[in-house]
Amino acid sequence: MSISGSIRFEKNDFDQFRAFLEGESGIVLGDNKQYLVASRLRKIMQEADLHDLKDLLSKIRMNTRLKESVIDAMTTNETLWFRDKHPYRILKEILFPELVAQRKTSVKIWSAACSSGQEPYSMSMMVEEYNRANPSKRLSQVQILATDLSSEILAMAKKGSYEKLALARGLDADLQRRYFTENTDGSWSVNRDIKSRVDFRSLNLLQSYASFGKFDIIFCRNVLIYFSAEQKKDILTRLSRCLNPGGYLVIGATESLTGLNDIYEMIQCRPGLIYKVK
Repeated sequence: MSISGSIRFEKNDFDQFRAFLEGESGIVLGDNKQYLVASRLRKIMQEADLHDLKDLLSKIRMNTRLKESVIDAMTTNETLWFRDKHPYRILKEILFPELVAQRKTSVKIWSAACSSGQEPYSMSMMVEEYNRANPSKRLSQVQILATDLSSEILAMAKKGSYEKLALARGLDADLQRRYFTENTDGSWSVNRDIKSRVDFRSLNLLQSYASFGKFDIIFCRNVLIYFSAEQKKDILTRLSRCLNPGGYLVIGATESLTGLNDIYEMIQCRPGLIYKVK
């Protein structure tokens, strides 16, 4: 069949593409996602002079750059500053004070599926905001690991430069003035002290991350919905092994940890909730 008159989809080819995408990234496409695939791959296929998924599947097996471009295009990178608000309030008002009370000299946080950088940079700003409000109980050393599957989106995140419209999505004017510098082209760059805490790395959540060591807090928000139930359980189980005893996992507002009560304890923060590893 034809989608939008430009990319041809045969059912078998679409099924093979779904299998390829799930195998490479964990993303599970529904049966009715042909339009999504067409809209995201149209430009790539036009530039490569490809007209159907059969040709694309043949090419990506031999062309690493094309394969990476396809995965980048199919990775959802919808994000904004301080998304859902509550997780960042919980960081500042509950988790940071608890870590200081434990006399932790070094705090490690992981932003999994960090997209274009808004989440880890928001975390880093919360460190600054906490220290400003608590000068005698400061967090002295905080490291934030930020990972994502998409190499293209990671490059944007590392740069830390955003158009004014992107800044308006969740970032208030005071924080913008405090932690960003305007560039000559009208974009705004994250200040050096905010960027210095964040280390960006490429990672597929289906791969091993045991080498990252242990974390005090892991944010894995609004990405688990793209995995199968089996993959989701595997990821959440392995994330628990990356947390220090009593460490915390923060997931998306619409996500849950069904069937993992033996690993995580749900903590109500009113509003918002987090999970503590047992």
